[in-house]
Amino acid sequence: MSNYRITKNNHNRGMAAVMSLVLPGVGQVYTGRWVWALFFFIFTPGFWLGTGGMLGWVFHIWSAWHAWKSCK
Repeated sequence: MSNYRITKNNHNRGMAAVMSLVLPGVGQVYTGRWVWALFFFIFTPGFWLGTGGMLGWVFHIWSAWHAWKSCK
């Protein structure tokens, strides 16, 4: 038996988090949360560019955390 937690809809939490860590919003697409995906697709690069990298990492980490949590 695997130690990986698989949700009811067969989404792997770790996979969703890694996908959003690589490209914010992709984990939300994977879990079917399209509105959140659009939010992270737009705001994460905006904060990276708009603040010179000061707040972009916050949205990047938040995106990964949100994708991980949305697989419950």
